[in-house]
Amino acid sequence: MAQRGSYAKGIAKREEILTRALDVVGRQGVRGASVKEIAEAVGLSQAGLLHYFDSKEELFTEILRKRDELDQLTSAGAAADPEAAFLRVVRHNAEVPGLVELFSRLAVDAADPRHPAHEYFLGRSAALRAELTASVIASGVPAADPEAVARLIQAVTDGLQLQWLLDPSVDMAATLETFFALLRPGGAEPGAPA
Repeated sequence: MAQRGSYAKGIAKREEILTRALDVVGRQGVRGASVKEIAEAVGLSQAGLLHYFDSKEELFTEILRKRDELDQLTSAGAAADPEAAFLRVVRHNAEVPGLVELFSRLAVDAADPRHPAHEYFLGRSAALRAELTASVIASGVPAADPEAVARLIQAVTDGLQLQWLLDPSVDMAATLETFFALLRPGGAEPGAPA
């Protein structure tokens, strides 16, 4: 029985670490969010923090998983209006530049199949593409290949994040709304129903 309690405490501590780390990374960015800084935020030593994760890379990957989990909760109702839900997430990203920076940096590093985040990014990309493909089909957007349109939406979104990191005056959501409008029959105005 003691093991179960210890296991539950370990899971709870790991969740606390990830929740606090989201805040630290979101505010301070990747460079300001060292393992030391995150450990201090949860009252642990660096070694104590890494007891819960195999490496710094795994910690940062799990921070992104936690962010995805929270984004899904805030995207409730996505089935009714997937475009609006997607834009809500993009708008939220503009409020947490450190997490966008972490995502972008880790995505590049994870191109190496040996990187701890490689499988995370492959799985995340495939799941997002499946959701976007289903949305494209449901919206009636005339497309010979709905999955190709889904890849374009991913590419535009990822590219906008990089542009925004370089120039925070870029309005990612407004630009994405313009792109969505181009996909509608006749290139309807942004905000018009699909």
